[in-house]
This record gives sequence, structure tokens and C-alpha cells, in this order.
Amino acid sequence: MSGLHGLATRALRGLDPEDAHGLAIRALQMGLGPVGRPEDPILATDLAGLKLPNPVGLAPGFDKNAEAFGPMLRAGFGLVECGTVTPLPQAGNPRPRLFRLTQDRAVINRMGFNNQGLEPFAARLARRGPGIVGANIGANKDAQDRIADYVTGLKRLWGLASYFTLNISSPNTPGLRALQTRAALEDLLGRVAEARDGLAPEGRVPMFLKVAPDLEDGEVETIVETVCAFGLAGIMVANTTVSRPALRSAGRDEAGGLSGAPLMALSTQVLRRFGEAAAGRLALVGVGGVGSGADAYAKIRAGAHAVQLYSALVFEGPGLVARIKRDLADRLRGDGFASTSHAVGAK
Repeated sequence: MSGLHGLATRALRGLDPEDAHGLAIRALQMGLGPVGRPEDPILATDLAGLKLPNPVGLAPGFDKNAEAFGPMLRAGFGLVECGTVTPLPQAGNPRPRLFRLTQDRAVINRMGFNNQGLEPFAARLARRGPGIVGANIGANKDAQDRIADYVTGLKRLWGLASYFTLNISSPNTPGLRALQTRAALEDLLGRVAEARDGLAPEGRVPMFLKVAPDLEDGEVETIVETVCAFGLAGIMVANTTVSRPALRSAGRDEAGGLSGAPLMALSTQVLRRFGEAAAGRLALVGVGGVGSGADAYAKIRAGAHAVQLYSALVFEGPGLVARIKRDLADRLRGDGFASTSHAVGAK
């Protein structure tokens, strides 16, 4: 079956990127995705109290509407994060808005939080089986009170997700990244924490903040202290970048957020800064540029308790997760680690 999945991945790369993504979701819903092998015990790890069979997660953006989390868990991901979902459905930005940079193993997107809204998202999560499935929540572009949108998402999905991520770092919703500044972040997390504390305690699960890699000096420390002050479990580091390293592919000048291999160095550097600032107080998830076991291992040794990927699937297909896990397990054993957790932040 792996050869068939490889052929399908190559065929999809011949289509418009967004059309290919839609076909991939439908194929997964039809049961045409790969099935992972039994987990290697060395990969079992803990993420803010979540017991993961392995630390390799699917980043949000792939399964925006919670339509394919089951097949992706079966493919071997240790966690799947759905979204970003907003309270009301929205179409997002005009097409074209998704661009493959094949020579660079990268993607540029300016999707704009296109999604079906909270109600169908919640209905699908309510039917989920075992496995770690997170909900990435955001704000509608035209919301008068964006913080209220995060509160609405939290309340509607309470008790349905394994964890929540507050996405304040997409570059494709104008003004959203301003929520990363101290005053705005304190307002956001204060109102979200107040809502959380008023909800049924049996639905309480870890909550993460997703940040951008494009941060100024001092912002990392400010974010860490604010996240700790309001009792969040951790930080997802990082979203797409608006910076443009040297790129070779056609489409490199398109507006939007850059993800994939060129983001690996920057996102890992920022991850290390967050690890140093947090000093063990927060769980960190390394996102950005992961496409191999070596990449996942580098993130873990930089301080990540788990990693997430998405863009690499555009070029490798869902079978990539099995290869990453095998390589990661070999690297852990080769360096004498008894588990993934022992390698977190290791020099």
C-alpha cells in the first residue's frame, strides 16, 4: 500500500494545491489512507499530562473542519490538531491562496481562516473515538470583539477536545498578531481564563498559545511570563513566517505565511529561546519545517516535548509519519536515551 500512497501523492502534486488538499481529505474519509504500525515504546511521551503514543503530531491547517482526524491518527500521528475554527463560517481570502514551492520544499499560504464554523466542527468532534485530538480556535476576520470569539470557541468545544490552542499568530488575518503584545495578550488570556474557570471542571484540558516566529527582543520573555500567569499549559512554537529567506521556487514572492523546510532553522531558534525563558514551567511543541526524524530530534533537543508537521506532507504524503518515527527512535537509542522525554532540552 505504501507504493500506492506514493503514487497518489505524486498525482495530487499535479493539481492545484487547494484542489489536491480537498481530494486528499475525501480520500482519507473513504478509508484510503495508510495504517500505522504498532508504536515503538521509546516514543511514548507526556505533553502537559496528555499521554502520547509518540511525539509526532499533525499541525492545524490540514484538517480545518475536523473531517479526517481519525484517519490521520490511524496513519500513526501521536496527536492531531484540527482547525483553525472560527465561531462563524468564513470563506477566507480569494483564490489562489496556496502555493507550493517545490524546489524549496516549502508552502506559502494566505488562506485567511477559511472554515465551516463551530457547529459542524463540534458535531464531528463529539463523535470522535480514542486518540489525542486538539482544537485550534481563532477569531472571525470581521469580528467586532475578537477576544469574545476565542471565548465562544472555548465554550462551544468544551468537553469535546483533548486540548485547546489559541491561534493568535496567523499572518493572514489583519491585526491578529497584535494580540501577542503584552496588554492585548493579558486581556485575551484573562478573559479566556475567566471563561475556562466558569466551565465544568470535568471538561478542563491543557490549553496552549500558538505564537509567530517573527518576534522582537523581549517578546519571548513577555509571552512566557503572561502564559504562566494565566495558567496555560504551554506554547506552540511557531506559526508561519512573513520573512523570506533565500528561496528558489516560482511563487516565492507571493504574499502570505511561509512554512516548510526554510522555516526549520528560524522556528527551532525561537523554540530554544522559549525553552530557556520557560525553564521547565511550560510544555512546548515544536512546529515549523519538520520533515524528517532528524528535524523532529532537533526540535526535541531544543526543548520541544512534541512536534507537529504539515507542509512536508504536501511533498511526501501521509506515509511520512512512519519514516519520521522510525528514524527518531533510532536516534534516541543511538544517543542512549531511554525515552523521548529524556531527550527534551538535552544539550
